[in-house]
Amino acid sequence: MASEKEGEASQQSASPPTNLMELVQQRYQKMKEHAETYPYVWASYTLVYGTLALWTAYRWRKLRKTEDKVRALQERLRKLVENEESANSATSVRKAPTSDDKTPN
Repeated sequence: MASEKEGEASQQSASPPTNLMELVQQRYQKMKEHAETYPYVWASYTLVYGTLALWTAYRWRKLRKTEDKVRALQERLRKLVENEESANSATSVRKAPTSDDKTPN
């Protein structure tokens, strides 16, 4: 009972943080104490979330490389189609009948 009163008194005497810097420092101290008390919990957090971050970065990079390859292939295909269309239009202009080619009836 006495320890409860002492705990309540210490909580009441501790003033709430007045600015952001004090709040951040208090949160950091709590996290530091927790990490020192439960190192295996924090190690497992680091392992799980670190692995997840590495996997996400790997997949993101692979996706970007695939997109670059697709864009390059689309550009090649567009150029090939343009060249083919220009070649077809050039041959159709040459093959168009002129007034000199007509035979009199």
